[in-house]
Amino acid sequence: MAITFIEERRKLGYLFLALVIVILITIVVLWQGFFAKEKLPPLLPIETPLKKIMINLEILKHPLLEKLKPFEAIPSFEEEVGRENPFIPYSL
Repeated sequence: MAITFIEERRKLGYLFLALVIVILITIVVLWQGFFAKEKLPPLLPIETPLKKIMINLEILKHPLLEKLKPFEAIPSFEEEVGRENPFIPYSL
């Protein structure tokens, strides 16, 4: 009986220590996040003009690409799709 009480008390001690560590880490993270003196500078507007994007379409005339064949048309599905009630089990 005395051994189990000591073991339970030791487990509670470890749990209390872990709880204190978690609380301290949370306080440090919150302190650094909310009360830090160094704030990020505001975003500056873009002053340089954006470059014009040029797409070279001549690559599509490459001989290897000209050898490719288009896909054939896929016929539409003509049978009935699904079941009337999909939640009933299949009968054996």
